[in-house]
Amino acid sequence: MYKSLEECVIDLERHGHLVRVREEVDPHLEMAAIHLKVYEAGGPALLFERVKGTRFPAVSNLFGTLERSKFIFRHTLNAVQQVVKLRDDPMQALKHPLQNISSGFAALKALPSKQSGGFPVAEQEIRIGDLPLIKHWPDDGGAFVTLPQVYSEDPDKPGIMNSNLGMYRIQLSGNDYRLNEEVGVHYQIHRGIGIHQQKATRRGEPLKVSCFVGGPPAHMLSAVMPLPEGLSEMLFAGLLGGRRFRYSYLDGFCISNDADFVITGEIHPMDTKPEGPFGDHLGYYSLAHPFPVMKVHRVFAKKNAIWPFTVVGRPPQEDTSFGELIHEITGDAISGEIPGVKEVHAVDAAGVHPLLLAIGSERYTPYLQTKKPTELLTIANRILGTNQLSLAKYLFITAEDERPLDTHDIVDFLTYILERIDLRRDLHFHTNTTIDTLDYSGGELNGGSKVVFAAYGDVRRELCRDVPEALKRIRGFENARLVVPGVVALQAAPFVSYEDAGRELQELGEELRARGELDGCPMILVCDDSGFVSASLSNFLWVAFTRSNPSHDIYGVNSAYENKHWACDNVILDIRLKPHHAPPLIPDPTVEKNIERFFVSGASLSGIRHI
Repeated sequence: MYKSLEECVIDLERHGHLVRVREEVDPHLEMAAIHLKVYEAGGPALLFERVKGTRFPAVSNLFGTLERSKFIFRHTLNAVQQVVKLRDDPMQALKHPLQNISSGFAALKALPSKQSGGFPVAEQEIRIGDLPLIKHWPDDGGAFVTLPQVYSEDPDKPGIMNSNLGMYRIQLSGNDYRLNEEVGVHYQIHRGIGIHQQKATRRGEPLKVSCFVGGPPAHMLSAVMPLPEGLSEMLFAGLLGGRRFRYSYLDGFCISNDADFVITGEIHPMDTKPEGPFGDHLGYYSLAHPFPVMKVHRVFAKKNAIWPFTVVGRPPQEDTSFGELIHEITGDAISGEIPGVKEVHAVDAAGVHPLLLAIGSERYTPYLQTKKPTELLTIANRILGTNQLSLAKYLFITAEDERPLDTHDIVDFLTYILERIDLRRDLHFHTNTTIDTLDYSGGELNGGSKVVFAAYGDVRRELCRDVPEALKRIRGFENARLVVPGVVALQAAPFVSYEDAGRELQELGEELRARGELDGCPMILVCDDSGFVSASLSNFLWVAFTRSNPSHDIYGVNSAYENKHWACDNVILDIRLKPHHAPPLIPDPTVEKNIERFFVSGASLSGIRHI
C-alpha cells in the first residue's frame, strides 16, 4: 500500500518491474516513441530521470501489463472486488453478514480524510512551463497531461462526496493557449464535470477545477473507473490504495495532499478555444475542436515529485491493460445491469467503442414456430442505451443454443453469427444518432449511426474458407483476400465521394448478383489495401470498424426495402478511408531512428528487445 508515487516506483524497481532511463531524453516525441516500443515488447515501467527542459523525472508504462497492475494492488485487490460486488448486489450483505462484515469496515476506513494545514503538494509553487511538456505524436496540437485526475464539485451541493474525479484530457501548451495562464480541458457534456459545468453556468459562476497529477497509483485508476452510481471515486481511491484520500482546501480549491502535482484554475461560462489535435485511442488523431479553457490559478509540486504519463494510439496500448484491470476488479458488470445479458465485449482492437460483441438470452422462441432473434432485439436496445456502450456503431449479438460461446474468441463468435444470420431480416439500423466524439467516420462531431447484427437459430449456410470464384476477376475490384470465414476483402480505387461510391458499389452488387453462388460469403469488404486488411485479425477489426459509418457505408447484393426494413443477400461494407476521416497515427521516422540509442548495448534499455 503506497503513500506516494515515489514509493510505488521504488517498489517496482526493487522487484524488477521498472527500469531507469539515465540518458537525457527529449519530451518532444522521443519519450512517447520509447514508451510505445517498450510497451509493445511487454517491457517494464520506465523512469526517465533526465527529461530535457525540466527538473522533474517522469514515469510511464506503470500499468503496461495486467501482471504488473495486479502486483501494484496486491494487498487490496481482493477487498476491493468484494466491496464492488456488494455495491452491485447489496443483498449479499444480508444473506452472508459475517462473511461481508470486513467489506463494511474496509469501506468505512476508506472514507476521504480532510486535513488542515501542512500541504505536502504545495511545497513548491511552479509554473506550467516547468512541467515535463510531453508531445506524443507529430501532429499533436501541443503537450498534454495523459494521466490527469480532474476534480470538480457540484456547485449546488459542494463537498468531496458530491465531487467528480475524471480522467479528462488536459492540453498544457500549443494552439492559442497562453502558456502558464491557460490550459484546455477536453470532456463530453454528459460526464460528471460537464454536469457540474452546466450547473455553474446556470448560477453565473466559474467552475473551480483542480487537476491532480501523480500520487498513489490507486488515485489514477479511480479517475478512470466506471464506478456504480453512488460510489465515490474518492472512496474507491481509499479502498484500492488501502489508505484514505487525504485532501485540504487552498484558496477555495480542493488539493490532493498525496498528489505529486496540482494545477488549480477556473472554467468560465462559454470560454472555449480549439483543443487538439491529439493522437488518440482509435489509432487516429482527434481533430481540433472548441473545448473549455481553464484559467490557471496556481501550480504546485511536492518534494521529489514524479510526472506520470501514458501514450495512446492504435490499440493495444497501456489503456488496454487499464481495461483488463478494470474488468478484473468489476467483473462483467453489464450482465448484472441488463437482464438477459451474459456477456458484452467491447473489442479493443477495433478501438473499444466502435464494435461490441454480445451474448444474450432468447427465451421467447419456445412460443414461436421457428427460431429467430426476438428477445435479443430487446436486449440490443438496452445495450445501446447503456452508459459508454451507447457510443457503439456495430453490435453483433446472439444467444447460446447448441454450444457455449465466448465473445473473446472473435473468429469463432463471428463465424457462429455469420452462419446463422438472415440478412433479409436480421440487420437493424439506428440512423442520425450519436457515436464516440473521437470517431470521425460519421462526418461530424458525435454524429453517426449504428447497426445491430442479430442472429439466432439453425445454421443457414456453410461459410467460405477460400475466396469464391465469383469474387475473382471483377473489373475495378482486385486482389480478393479471405479475411475470416465468410468475409472477403476486395481492393478498390480510393474513395472520392459518396455519390461515386454509391454508383460503384451498386454496380458491384449487380455484378455479384449476376454471378450468383455467394451464399457462403455473407460479408464483402471494399478496402484500400486488401493485403493489409487480411494480414491479421487485428488489422481487419481496426480498419473495418473505425473507417465505416453503418448508414452510409453498408451496401448489399440484391438490396431492397421491405416494409421500411433494409434487406440484402450479402453485405458490402465500404471500409476505405474517406476525405472527412481523421488521419491515422504515423510515427516520425527520424525520431524512430534517434531513439535506437536507448536500446543499443550498454544503454539503459539494452535488455529490451523491441520490434
